[in-house]
Amino acid sequence: MKSAAEFANQYLAAWNETDDARRRQLVEQTFSPAASYQDPLMEGHGHDGIAAMIAAAQSHFPGHRFTLRGTPDGYKQVVRFSWALGIPGQEPVAYGTDVATTSDGRFDNVAGFLDTAQAQPA
Repeated sequence: MKSAAEFANQYLAAWNETDDARRRQLVEQTFSPAASYQDPLMEGHGHDGIAAMIAAAQSHFPGHRFTLRGTPDGYKQVVRFSWALGIPGQEPVAYGTDVATTSDGRFDNVAGFLDTAQAQPA
């Protein structure tokens, strides 16, 4: 069984992948076919919806990358981890915490929480 850190790192790799085909592969490896993701700003369902949602987020935050903050933890089928979003070498523009349920080595449902976010120029 994957550790909470393995789940979190694979998840962030999918969010950080800019190549559409490779991102799609990572989404399929990371999320179950019927998975859902939702946070206060967006949501996606299934591989197509989640891949499209990640692409849209990357379009809105070009050059930004997600990094892990702290140590992921979990128990049974629940994983929790925190992240930062920013341009490498600069102060992050957002911090958040995601809580997910898993099965068969993949995420089934992810709830994203924004801990703090700075306003972005239009």
